[in-house]
This record gives sequence, structure tokens and C-alpha cells, in this order.
Amino acid sequence: MTTTAEPIRVMIADDQMMVRQGFTVLLNAQPDIEVVGQAVDGADAVAKAAELGPDVVLMDIRMPGMGGIEATSVITSSGSEAKVLVLTTFDLDEYVYEALRAGASGFLLKDASADQLAEAVRVVAAGEALLSPNITKRLITEFSRLGAPRAPSKARIAELTERETEVLALIAQGLSNAEIAARLVVAEQTVKTHVGRILVKLGLRDRTQAAVFAYETGLVRPTGY
Repeated sequence: MTTTAEPIRVMIADDQMMVRQGFTVLLNAQPDIEVVGQAVDGADAVAKAAELGPDVVLMDIRMPGMGGIEATSVITSSGSEAKVLVLTTFDLDEYVYEALRAGASGFLLKDASADQLAEAVRVVAAGEALLSPNITKRLITEFSRLGAPRAPSKARIAELTERETEVLALIAQGLSNAEIAARLVVAEQTVKTHVGRILVKLGLRDRTQAAVFAYETGLVRPTGY
């Protein structure tokens, strides 16, 4: 990751002051990341995200008043370009699925190391998905429980070309651009182009939302894993 570009602007939303301050110190030590603000709850996060325009919001999922899921939904549906990285105590948090549906781009355990924290911010800021294997299993279980795909969303698949549909399915399986390129025997740049077109055509924010879409429409079946 180069550091010639503007630093990634991060806002931290957590009701625990020690968590906010600890993450601020860790992230500000990175040459390519800058913490631009802190929020004490969901409502504060919504207000400050609108005011500060961060690239990434670190969002605690459980906060008094407006919680992290509701705040994530408000931020991501407001037209903000901020990516939300949800902080969880356990990687099988009961609200993981709801947070993804609300527009979260990824998840990070609160006990992550400084390097993991910084890399997570970079990955999400770049529009990549940040889903651990355990979280992916949780999603598959949840989609299996929910049953049939949603018809209105399923119709939107028709907007994609055959190759774009194939790429979308591989995104949902958690493959990186390089892995998709190897699977399809094409250049990685070609995959990046396909991913960009998929997101534009379907009106999705990032790869994480693309994966959710693929499961919800039935393009990828949990029983296939």
C-alpha cells in the first residue's frame, strides 16, 4: 500500500472512551491513516459522519440509544461515501447479518492487533470485503434459515453479462480479484473492471454488499458449500 495519496480519514464510534482513545493512538501511528473524529453513540456517529465526511467509520455494534446497526443504516443510505467497519466482541455476533444488511463493509474483533486494525481500515477503504471465514459461515447459516430469494432483487441479475454474473458468484464465495483471475484465466485488471461494472449496474457500495446480494437473489446457494 503506497502512502503518496491523502491519508485515509477515520472516525471512531464507541461508547467506551478507552476503546476510542486506544484505537485513535494505534491508527494515528500509521503514516497513511488519520483519525478525524470520535463519536460516543450511534446518533453522534451519524451527525459527525455527515459533518466530517470520513472515508471509514469504525462502528461499535452495541451502544446506548441509537446502536451501531441503525447508525450504519442511516450513514450508508444517506449518500455518504464512508465505509463502515463494524467492531464486534465476538466474530459470531448475533447482529452480524443485520449489520451487513444495513450496509456494513466488514467486521473486526475488538481485540485485533494494531496491524490487523490498520490493514482492516485499508481494505475497507479500498472497497474490498472484510469477512472472516467464521463470519462467512454465519452468513451462510442465516441465508439458509431465511429461505427463498427475494424476487425483485433476483430480476436485477438480468442486467449483468454472463461473465459479470460468474464474477459476482465468485465474489460471494470470498475469492479475491487475483483468485478470480486465476479461476477464470484472465488478467486481474479484467476482473477489477468486471467488479466495477457489477457494482455500478446493481447500485451496490462494495464487494461485501455484492456478496450479500448474490446470496439474497439465490445466485449463490448456501447448500453449495
